[in-house]
Parts: sequence; structure tokens; C-alpha cells
Amino acid sequence: MNTVSSPQNNAEATPEICDLPCPVETTLKVIGGKWKALILFHLQSGPKRFNQLRRLIPSVTQRMITMHLRELERDGIIHRQVFDVVPPHVEYSLTELGWTITPILNAMAK
Repeated sequence: MNTVSSPQNNAEATPEICDLPCPVETTLKVIGGKWKALILFHLQSGPKRFNQLRRLIPSVTQRMITMHLRELERDGIIHRQVFDVVPPHVEYSLTELGWTITPILNAMAK
């Protein structure tokens, strides 16, 4: 007799892993997107300026990297520090919350 059960039967037999709010869904909302994981991966090695990130991820457009950086900052994953020098510059770094995502990124890299 075949002991493999159908996916429908498994869903009925086991409790929901992702009840609302689902932590996997929440994480994907925060780090999802084509470039966010790459931005975060590069920030693991230390703070980066905008143009450094652009050089590290050459296929991303300026508009997209700006949008993703703003979203990551809004979600508390990265910190944006503005230096009041001439010419002014900005550095991005991981926050404490951002560092909690690094095991996921490192597993993806492997």
C-alpha cells in the first residue's frame, strides 16, 4: 500500500505552521524584493555609501536601490546616517534587527 499522503491530507493532519501573523510572511514582506537581500548581504561587511552599493550591485537601477533602502530603513532593518561634511554623504548600516537576518542571508549564500 502507498504510504505517501496527499498534501491535502497533510494540511488537515498537522496544525498550521503559519498562523496569523505568519513570521515567514512578515520576513518576506520586509526582505522580499529583487535587491533587498543583496543590499543586506553587502551591508554585513560594514557600512556602505550609496555609490558603493551601486558598484556592488551593478544591475540595480538608482531608483530601485533608493526605494529598497528607504523601505529597509522604514522597517528598522538598516540605519541611514547623514554626515554633516562638505560634500555631505550618507552611510547605510545594519541595525540590531537587521543583524538578526544575517543567518538567513548566509544560508542563502551557501
